[in-house]
Formats: sequence, structure tokens, C-alpha cells
Amino acid sequence: MSKVVVVYSGGLDSTVLLTKCIKEFDEVVALNFSYGSKHNKEEREAAHKVCSKLNIELVLVDLPFVNELFKSDLLKSGGDVPEGHYEDESMKRTVVPFRNSIMLSITAGFAESIGAKYIAIANHKGDRSIYPDCRKEYIKAFSEGIKLGGYGEIIILSPFVDKTKAEIAKLGSEIRAPMELSWSCYKGGEKHCGKCGTCQERVEAFILAGVPDPTEYDT
Repeated sequence: MSKVVVVYSGGLDSTVLLTKCIKEFDEVVALNFSYGSKHNKEEREAAHKVCSKLNIELVLVDLPFVNELFKSDLLKSGGDVPEGHYEDESMKRTVVPFRNSIMLSITAGFAESIGAKYIAIANHKGDRSIYPDCRKEYIKAFSEGIKLGGYGEIIILSPFVDKTKAEIAKLGSEIRAPMELSWSCYKGGEKHCGKCGTCQERVEAFILAGVPDPTEYDT
């Protein structure tokens, strides 16, 4: 039986990935991390809704030390989340140092512990310019590190690494991923702000994909 653990934030990309994995694996487990970001509350609420709808097991992991020790404007301990395009230089302020490295390490250990051979992450082409640990070369190197550091021969799947956000949104529509339940906005709140980088990227993705945007924006 094939089993995969998905690094699942509750965001658009990972919601599409989670839905995709359901169609390709016998067993899927979603692993959600709360690390003190300004939008973790909304992300986790979205994760609960999506996993409930898809009938997927959701495992919660809290990493309070990240907010306490790391510097990033994405964190509650940081400054204001910058507004503007996702690829603007200012968006580097939202980088949480080695966030994916920490999450992937924990996910790999968890996967090996439950007998899952695969772990999946939804990094995509648009992440490359800002987030170092989302790049193809990094994921490849980290995958090799996991093989050297464990006995389970865990394989990292990164199926969106060469896809744009628009292509992910289009795929999500085709496979009927519950994108309407996902959360992207870095600021948190009752509605997506529509102004931060990840909101603008979300808006742009649906437009370019030619797919109706189900998101309610506060603009």
C-alpha cells in the first residue's frame, strides 16, 4: 500500500497537492505546522475544513520556537507584512529562515515512523526568486540528505516545482480541489486582504488560469 505525508498549510497550492495525492496514493496524511506566523490561525482553520471535506487525517505540529527565535515579518514577532507583488524585493522580509528545512525534517521523521515512503511539498515555480528552500536544487539536495540520514529511503515529491501558480489553479479546477476553503493571505483576518504579495499572486493565478476566483477579498 502506497502512503504519502503531505506538508499541508491549508493554502491554495498545498490544497491542490493534497487533492492530487488522494487520486494517486492509497493513503494520505496531512501534516500541518503552526510556527507563529500572522496567518497560522486562518491557515489551520482552512486545513481543518479541507481535510474534513476530503476525509483526510490531519496531524498538527506546533513549533513555537520559530516565532521566538527567528526573524521574519511573516511572524507575529516581526514587523508589518509588506504589500506589493509576490516577486518584489520587499517580499524577502517574509522569508522565515530554513522553514521548509525544519518542516521537511519533521515530515521525513514522521513518515518513516508511520511507514510512509513518500512526503510531498507544494513549492512551485513562483517561489524560486524569494524563498531559497523552495528551489528545485535545494529540494533535490535535501532529498539526498534525507536518504543519507535515515533508513527508510524516504522520497520527496515536489510535483509543482516547474509549474506556475496559474497552472496549479487550473489543475485544482480540473480535479475539483476545494480551493474555496483554502487560505493564502499573509496578514490573517476575516477575509483575504487582496494587497499582500500572496494575495496578489492568488488573484493573478486565477485570472491567468481562466478559472473563477472563489476568494472573498477585503478590497
